[in-house]
Amino acid sequence: MSSSPTSNQSNPPWSRDELVLALDLYLLHRNGLPGVNHPDVQALSQSLNLIGNATGVSKNQSFRNTNGVCMKLNNFRRWDPSYTNTGRTGLAKGNKDEELVWLEFANDPVRLAEVVGAIKANVGTTAITPVDLSAEEEPGFFEAEEGKVLTRVHRVRERDKKLVKRKKDEALKTHGVLQCEACGFNFSKTYGPDVEGVIDVHHTKPLHTLQPGDRTKLADLALLCANCHRVVHSRRKWLSVIEVKDRYQAAKNTA
Repeated sequence: MSSSPTSNQSNPPWSRDELVLALDLYLLHRNGLPGVNHPDVQALSQSLNLIGNATGVSKNQSFRNTNGVCMKLNNFRRWDPSYTNTGRTGLAKGNKDEELVWLEFANDPVRLAEVVGAIKANVGTTAITPVDLSAEEEPGFFEAEEGKVLTRVHRVRERDKKLVKRKKDEALKTHGVLQCEACGFNFSKTYGPDVEGVIDVHHTKPLHTLQPGDRTKLADLALLCANCHRVVHSRRKWLSVIEVKDRYQAAKNTA
């Protein structure tokens, strides 16, 4: 991979996916950052270019070159107490997500490793299990803290028509109606029996566990009305179905 610089103005800000992978490399070498010719830096540059290509951000094979990777590693130093406590500072002029990624993952190495593994696995096997990672999310649905790649895999799974039908059929067989698992809204009771099938399906499996080829179980899916589904995805740190249910009940009790 060439270490020739690419104009910063030609590249968009680093995505959440990219920052997660860069943090993983930073923590591996935090006591002595590697240079542009280090194999780990070159490997990360290649991974970032794969992500850029898969998500439609860039088709440029030097999108994130090794110089850029090394600069990003130095950006993380300004959030690392083991570095700043000695009076030193890292490179400034990064982006605001660096601190957020640091706070989210730096002290949770197990979760970081799982997210890194899931991102790389899903980008590296899209030719085998096609997932349109470049598709834009609809308004009101926030990208998860794990990044765009795993967000897209999640959304594709919860929109699988066969799985959605099986989940609805299971609920109808068990309960006789389709109702929101968070707020209890019953579509047929409110709008009539001819709209019985109108309900969203939400995939509850943690994003860091999403591996290509995994089979989604019906137990991994929850039925939600459109409002509660929006609330789940209404911020970067997604809410669980239980959290949405608790919020709904709390608001209802104080009404």
